[in-house]
Amino acid sequence: MISFIVSLLVLIGGYFVYGAIAEKVFGVEPQRPTPAMSQADGVDFTPLPTWKVFLIQFLNIAGLGPIFGAIMGVMFGPAAFIWIVAGTIFGGAVHDFISAMMSVRAGGMSLPELVGRELGPVAKQIMRVVSVFLLVLVGAVFVLTPAGLLDGMTPDWANRWMWIAVIFIYYMTATLLPIDKLIGRFYPIFGFALLFMACGLLGVLLFGGYDIPSGFGEGLSTRFADAGTHPVFPMMFVSIACGAISGFHATQSPMMARCIKNERLARPVFYGAMVAEGIVALIWAAAAIAFTGGYGALGDYLGGHSAGDLVHDISVGWLGTFGGFLAILGVVAAPITTGDTALRSARLIVADFIGVSQKPILKRVLVSLPLFVASFGLMLIDFNVLWRYFAWTNQTLAAITLWACAVYLARKGKAYVICLVPAVFMTVVVVTYILFAPTPEGFGLPLPIATAIALVTAASGLGLFARYKRLMRSLAS
Repeated sequence: MISFIVSLLVLIGGYFVYGAIAEKVFGVEPQRPTPAMSQADGVDFTPLPTWKVFLIQFLNIAGLGPIFGAIMGVMFGPAAFIWIVAGTIFGGAVHDFISAMMSVRAGGMSLPELVGRELGPVAKQIMRVVSVFLLVLVGAVFVLTPAGLLDGMTPDWANRWMWIAVIFIYYMTATLLPIDKLIGRFYPIFGFALLFMACGLLGVLLFGGYDIPSGFGEGLSTRFADAGTHPVFPMMFVSIACGAISGFHATQSPMMARCIKNERLARPVFYGAMVAEGIVALIWAAAAIAFTGGYGALGDYLGGHSAGDLVHDISVGWLGTFGGFLAILGVVAAPITTGDTALRSARLIVADFIGVSQKPILKRVLVSLPLFVASFGLMLIDFNVLWRYFAWTNQTLAAITLWACAVYLARKGKAYVICLVPAVFMTVVVVTYILFAPTPEGFGLPLPIATAIALVTAASGLGLFARYKRLMRSLAS
């Protein structure tokens, strides 16, 4: 219990201390007009109340990530708690805040265009492809998950394919409508419900007499039975993404960068939403082992049940009927509200790429149709295969974004180290992961060889960064 409380307090303190440092490093300018104020178009550039922007941003980046990822990731042992806290403060929240502020300063520009500005045209083209692929993949994954759950909770005539069709029609509507018509009205409600559920579980954990067996006394090794295929490094750092750091977030932030009314609100919205997500992940990780009784019991439970089953059992068991309603809302509404904003972000990225105004509805439809077709096609692929590639692509995107943020800060003469250090670390993680992961997901190399290649790759990135710094100094002189 003490470890959990300390972790929670460090996360909250991280917002006020390291969040303030990140804000000072970037240098927010409250007097500078934001894109919402200077480019308002009533579709995507729309000033919204700050509380709405926060809850929409939170729901956009959260979804099921900090719930399912934390439940399955806590099987890596107490190292999961350290990663959630440190990853959120020094990685994920900095990643979200700096990339979002870069978008604010660039008139709400989408992520690939931002990366291209800093890392060059080749990186821009790669990011365009990777970002759109990831977002379309998210759209597919987060149709299948809630559709399967609804199939199990409704009569036989309401089968899985019917729910896929219903959710997909909603996706199309949310992608095409102005942001304040559907997303701006209903997302804050779902975001509040997700936070309320987490707060309810926190109350039970703190005052319900439950023990949280964090396991720090037994070391930081993985708690998976097949430890050889589930080492803490690099597997945990990809498995627990949305509760620590996630490249998907940087694709979502430009949407709210087009709605925020003042730069001084950026830290509460972008850094703060990531800290809130880290808190949710921490609560669900603790709840999973407290409810089941420990790592061994949790492993046995997950051997015969899904993470969704555990969410339902915890919510109903600890919060009663109302908890059951919140559980359904969490595991059904949360992924849906992540999937639709993913496709909306994909529309914005493609529109920025081809230079097409999104004010006319016909142009929005023309840009969106290929994305809808691609997302629907991906649903025909095995879900487990989709999820594995989503996880790695997501963290690779985070690494690239952090490199771009570091270059941006260096170009501006600011303390780039706050992005450079996590960029190097995540580069080692994603390269090791794809080389070590078993085939056909990865290359199946021995872990020492995979790690050595990853370290060389990261060192090469540092070399290029140092060369860029020397070039800037020579041009300045």
